[in-house]
Amino acid sequence: MKKIIITLIFALISHTACAQNNTILKPVINGQKAVLVTGASSGIGRNIAETLAKKGYFVYAGARKQKDLDALNAINNIQSIKLDVTIQSEIDTAVITVEKAGRGLYGIVNNAGVTVFGPLIEVTEKDMQFQMDVNLFGPYRITKAFAPLIIKSKGRISTIGSIAGIASGSFIGPYSMSKSAMETYTDSLAVEMKKFDVQVSIVEPGNFNSKVIENMKKRIAKNKSNNKKSLFTEEMKGLEQYFPTDRSIFQTPDAVSEAVVHALFSDVPKRHYMVVSSQREAKFTIKGSINTLVELNKDHAFSYSKAQMMQMLEQAMDAARK
Repeated sequence: MKKIIITLIFALISHTACAQNNTILKPVINGQKAVLVTGASSGIGRNIAETLAKKGYFVYAGARKQKDLDALNAINNIQSIKLDVTIQSEIDTAVITVEKAGRGLYGIVNNAGVTVFGPLIEVTEKDMQFQMDVNLFGPYRITKAFAPLIIKSKGRISTIGSIAGIASGSFIGPYSMSKSAMETYTDSLAVEMKKFDVQVSIVEPGNFNSKVIENMKKRIAKNKSNNKKSLFTEEMKGLEQYFPTDRSIFQTPDAVSEAVVHALFSDVPKRHYMVVSSQREAKFTIKGSINTLVELNKDHAFSYSKAQMMQMLEQAMDAARK
């Protein structure tokens, strides 16, 4: 009887402490792999978190607002964690939370991201810093903090990039810069983590239904009053055509989530996953990569012939099929 009372008191104390930290502990199931998903409150991040949870994995879902934390906690196999990827103290607390839960951590999905839109010669340094702080330094901070747990489990690290990080265009420079950086970050990290049997990947989505453009346009509207003398006023008028606020015209990001599942749990994960919803987006991305390749090969002492280039392409495609 005494042991039962002590156990109940300990459980009550633990529950109270967790409640004060906006954390609700859920039971540990032996063999259930755990994954941390950042930016899980909506859009692609929410879809990834729910997909993993439905498949039986345990998800630590990072979010910033209490209403989102509460909503995530109501889902089976999901435990929300208050987590802003730009605040180191919150990241450190999240690590402690995961460690104390006793599940370990098998996977990280660096999804949290923002979009800054505008001409590169006019975008403010503050906005550029904000862009990089979330999209570039966010994954860097998260991965560095949770690396010991991932190494221990010989797990996986996956980042949500973008096709805009492969082929860019007008006014998406800041966003493309941040996502392009994550391409090289992934390649370098993959080589380094191979030593520990940890696989690293990046998923590059095209247009899907999310709130990223809605949030981007709010920031643009806020900045308009500060930059009424833009040299690109006419060009910026086409914003709605290319970046509609109503993202419901695009597919839900189920395909992105499935790519993440493959990257995390397949025996043969890929390094790069392009996930697009149209042939136009696929062509834009692949053609952009080919154009860069052609320019790199042109007019220098060690240029390859067309036949040699085709042979290398065929060899690479054959290797990818294995």
